[in-house]
Amino acid sequence: MEEIQKIETQSISLSGKFKAVTELTKARLNLSVVYSAMAGYLLGANAISGLTMLYLGIGGFLVVGAANGFNQIIERDRDLLMKRTMNRPLPTGRLSVLEAMIACTIMAFVGLYLLFLINPLTVGFGAFALFMYVLVYTPLKAVGPIAVFVGALPGAIPALLGWVAATNDFDIEPGVLFAMQFLWQFAHFWAIGWIADEEYKKAGYVLLPSRERDTRTATQIVLYTLFTIPVSLLPFFGITGSLSLSWVAALIILAAGIFFLIKAIKLFKTREIKDARALMFASIIYLPVVQLVYVIDKFI
Repeated sequence: MEEIQKIETQSISLSGKFKAVTELTKARLNLSVVYSAMAGYLLGANAISGLTMLYLGIGGFLVVGAANGFNQIIERDRDLLMKRTMNRPLPTGRLSVLEAMIACTIMAFVGLYLLFLINPLTVGFGAFALFMYVLVYTPLKAVGPIAVFVGALPGAIPALLGWVAATNDFDIEPGVLFAMQFLWQFAHFWAIGWIADEEYKKAGYVLLPSRERDTRTATQIVLYTLFTIPVSLLPFFGITGSLSLSWVAALIILAAGIFFLIKAIKLFKTREIKDARALMFASIIYLPVVQLVYVIDKFI
């Protein structure tokens, strides 16, 4: 089997290899991370630097892409057991482990170097996120639900990263951006975990907080959604330094939060996969909407 995969890997064209590396980075998901980083940058910047934004965008994309790639290298055997991941570049043999390692290492070093060109804090947080995601979160996924908490730490870095790229300073403002994205991830990831629970278990992953699609898990989803909403509104109360919100922006964010919460409560009531999917889409809408409102409110 390994010899067949090797022959298939060698026969793939250069363009096919490039496409496989792009898939390794989870490019579409990666762009949402860059979006959060750019929002954080615009919120923190007094004067916008196109060069800094370029370094942040490309550097952030490469570091996240490397993290996603290293994750797939480590999980390649488990990925083969799940329909949602069995067609990734490594399980299909479109990339060898060595090729993936080389690509991810280059992306990591180039990405971190670009973040270093911005300032020391930016590269520090970028390196922390890469380390936590690859060497702590990824191994813990096979241990149990604790992985979700640990994974939320690097997952909450992007907006914070953008702020420190703009200011070279860590204070309450990036702390609030971090806290909001940290709390948001639980409902988001557990909705995905609810949908893919059977698939995850085939690969040996048990990631829902109670380990089952039950009331305990649904309760925690509702609670973390509830926690996310007031944290998202903290800038309205004038206690978050230079990060502030007008009452109009606060009302829009509150409305988005209520929509998000309604989806979480619906899942609590029904415990059906279709409602977990609705919650997942609501979470995907919520975070970028809140970040966009923050940015627009600053500049109008």
